[in-house]
Amino acid sequence: MRVAVYPGSFDPITFGHLDVARRAAAVFDRLVFAVLTNPRKESVLTVAERLEAIRASVAATDPTLSERVDVISFDGLTVDACRRAGAGFIVRGLRAISDFETEMQLAHNNRVLAPEIDTVFFMTSVEHGYVSSTLVREIARFGGDVRAMVPAPAEIALRVATERVR
Repeated sequence: MRVAVYPGSFDPITFGHLDVARRAAAVFDRLVFAVLTNPRKESVLTVAERLEAIRASVAATDPTLSERVDVISFDGLTVDACRRAGAGFIVRGLRAISDFETEMQLAHNNRVLAPEIDTVFFMTSVEHGYVSSTLVREIARFGGDVRAMVPAPAEIALRVATERVR
């Protein structure tokens, strides 16, 4: 069985993330969303909120996909999360050339740490190439409408979290 881990903060999950996940699920037998818990990074959504938003978003957008997707949290090295999940691949999405430079360095480092794990890149579809979680958080923080960028469960979680901060 070919298992891939799709790591990230997913704060919040976007349509771009789901686009990459759908295409990765067509290549791999199992896809594991791995939500990084990074105490040094201030997140808008709690880890529990992010896990639930991913599960609900996957189920809402593609119920057949949810049968082949797991959602976990992890801290530490991505390659260690891959080993725990039994994954031989890391999935990463690319929006632009600037993403590639950073992702290539990470992929090379991960390959040194775990030669048995490969990184596979998927280009985000053109219609989602402008979306980033950072941009979504900023728009939401100022009361903007992010429904075109994130699935409904993520939009609701983001709205609740933004109100909590105010």
